[in-house]
This record gives sequence, C-alpha cells and structure tokens, in this order.
Amino acid sequence: MDGPSAFPFPIMGGSWAEHFDLITGLPGRGDTVVGHDVWLGYHAMVMPGVHIGHGAIIACGAVVVDDVPDYGIVGGNPARLIGRRHSDAGIGRLLALAWWDWPLQRITEHIRTIMSGSIDDLESAAPALPRR
Repeated sequence: MDGPSAFPFPIMGGSWAEHFDLITGLPGRGDTVVGHDVWLGYHAMVMPGVHIGHGAIIACGAVVVDDVPDYGIVGGNPARLIGRRHSDAGIGRLLALAWWDWPLQRITEHIRTIMSGSIDDLESAAPALPRR
C-alpha cells in the first residue's frame, strides 16, 4: 500500500511471486482482540490491531480504528465513544465477576440474571471465590 499501486501482484504467481518480500516487510498493527460479551452491529468493521474491551457495543456500520474500552459503546466512521454501559465501579465489579468464565452449568442456571438482572443479582449468583 506504500507504492503507486495497491494490486497484489505476488498472489498471482509466476515471476511476480519472487518479489513477495516487497509486501512481507510492511509494518503491521498487531493482533485484533475482541473481548467477551461484545455485540458487533450489522456491517461493523474492525480494523487490524484494535482491542475491543469486554461488554462493548459496536454500532451498526461503525468503522472501529481505535481501541474500545470495557463496556464502551462506539459508533460512526471513524467510530467514537458514545457512552459507557455502566459506571467505573460497575465495570470493575463486572470484570471481577467474569461470568463468561463460569462453568456452563452455572451459566445455564443463571441465564436470566446474566441477561436481565442487576450487577448485585449477578454477584449473588456468582460461584464462591476461593479464600486466600
């Protein structure tokens, strides 16, 4: 993408394939990471190297070029932070609960709470944490 043409000559084979090293040395943006419990709207596009936090909501048609915080809501092109789903304290509590790591049976038993309960309800349903 740094030169005059964007055509991917090396994938066409033949002698062009010998020049593959021209495109392998280009800088990358790293891995794209999508957290747990993320909702991606229809036609949302997440660019390479972006980290999307747990519980985030990406609006339909959004083009995500920057990292999205845990429980953030983003939309637009380029996507911008519209709001947060919970307070900082609530987000901390939800991350500590990490319901997505619960055993499948516990998730099944408490699916209503996970979907529509409060954070207090979710804490009540959480498995007991081992004592230190």
